[in-house]
Amino acid sequence: MELQQMRYVVAVAETSNFTRAAERCMVVQSALSHQIARLERELGAKLFERTSRRVLLTPAGEAFLPAARQALDAAERARAEVAAAAGEIRGRLAIGAIPTVTAVDLPLVLRRFHQRHREVRISLRSGASEEFVERVRQGTLDVAFLGLPPGARPKGVRGRELARGDLVAVVTPGHRLAGEERVTLSRLAGEPFVDFPAGTAGRSQSDEAFAAAGIAREVAFEVSTPDFMARLIRLGLGIGMLPEAFVPQLPDLPVVRLSDAPARMEHLIWSRHQPSPAALAFLTALGVPVPPEDGLT
Repeated sequence: MELQQMRYVVAVAETSNFTRAAERCMVVQSALSHQIARLERELGAKLFERTSRRVLLTPAGEAFLPAARQALDAAERARAEVAAAAGEIRGRLAIGAIPTVTAVDLPLVLRRFHQRHREVRISLRSGASEEFVERVRQGTLDVAFLGLPPGARPKGVRGRELARGDLVAVVTPGHRLAGEERVTLSRLAGEPFVDFPAGTAGRSQSDEAFAAAGIAREVAFEVSTPDFMARLIRLGLGIGMLPEAFVPQLPDLPVVRLSDAPARMEHLIWSRHQPSPAALAFLTALGVPVPPEDGLT
């Protein structure tokens, strides 16, 4: 069994298409198909089923895929460790970040890191905190920036709190509360809300605060990004709750501060195992020390 064959299997699984997988791997499709067929004969099981529209993993393929990814990651990690021993940082750096991260200027940090370590392949995924915790545990992400309610502590990873602050209400111009210096959560009762999906950390920050105050609210619109939230607010469809440090990015929307505001913390997390050379260099660039057992939860 060869690493190249595993790479082909992963590419087909991720693209659900032999042609696109071959393009990604920069080989002709016939060569990719031949190598996968050869691997299937060696394993004694089919890894893929072709339908009229897409390529699907068989149960054997589902079982094989995680091990193939681990083998590829291990091979890449080995090459990166050898390069690091010679003073060169290379390999993969996979980062996850919530859309409202403000503790660091992430685009600027990434630009500086890329300028210093041009052999590192950087990828960035935007999404939800709870998804990122699981991906860091699994090793598909090296580091992630999270936003969590007070007291929440991600399990099975190492981490550092980066910042904490309050949420504020964001309203449309002309809203009855626009121009108010500070109000209580009870003043927001009866308003339709635009918020993140139920069960996510971004939503929990608000839900917990309203529940603690004994206030019921209606979340009429659930969205996954602050940009979409802002569009709905601009159209007068509801009000939103966003981190105070983030709202300067929405200068056209009035901000209403709250005397009993929901609190929010930003965390940086990484694997409880020794970080890769690229991840360690990134954490160092952020000024985060990484002792062997530091921050293990």
